[in-house]
Amino acid sequence: MARYRGPKNRVARKFAANIFGKARNPLLHKQHPPGMHGAKRKKKSDFGMQLDERQKLKAIYGMLSQKQLVNTYHKALKHKGNTAQLLSEFLECRLDNIVYRLRFAASIFAAQQLVSHGHIQVDGKKVDRRSFLVRPDMVVSIKPASRQMKAIQLSQEYGNREVPEYLSLEEDKCSGRLVSSPQIDQVPLPLPVNIPLVCEFLSHTS
Repeated sequence: MARYRGPKNRVARKFAANIFGKARNPLLHKQHPPGMHGAKRKKKSDFGMQLDERQKLKAIYGMLSQKQLVNTYHKALKHKGNTAQLLSEFLECRLDNIVYRLRFAASIFAAQQLVSHGHIQVDGKKVDRRSFLVRPDMVVSIKPASRQMKAIQLSQEYGNREVPEYLSLEEDKCSGRLVSSPQIDQVPLPLPVNIPLVCEFLSHTS
């Protein structure tokens, strides 16, 4: 699966937020959006606002591709219940995101790399698929042979992010469990995202 290698700081400046949780906030150096003269903001059309919300959601979860987002949306449509809530739940329960929320990695991109390189286990078995959907009561852990990796130790020691209430981090800090399905208002997003608006956009374009 392709990994995003584009300019992350430009994305953060576009949304005026440290969207990827980088230790060195990119907005401290350049506070204005990218583009000539800070790309003066204009009033957006309804379509433009929907597009912005979609782009924010894709960025938050590690620069997801359009195909990945659409597939997750279609999965949400197949289940009974609120589509926006289900879309949020399925994105939040991706294995790479759970690894990031448990502070095993300093960023969502580092979490993607840990999963892809086989350093993560689910219920004691190696899983290297970033989009793997973690279900309640599943235990996500760092493979024993990988627990001394410097990047993982630094992320655990100096990570100042709170572990969300729907996750339980074990005392040894090398494993955690999904306690319950995350609700939209429980998800610690770095900036507000109108997920129903994203669903409306996807319903007309996918």
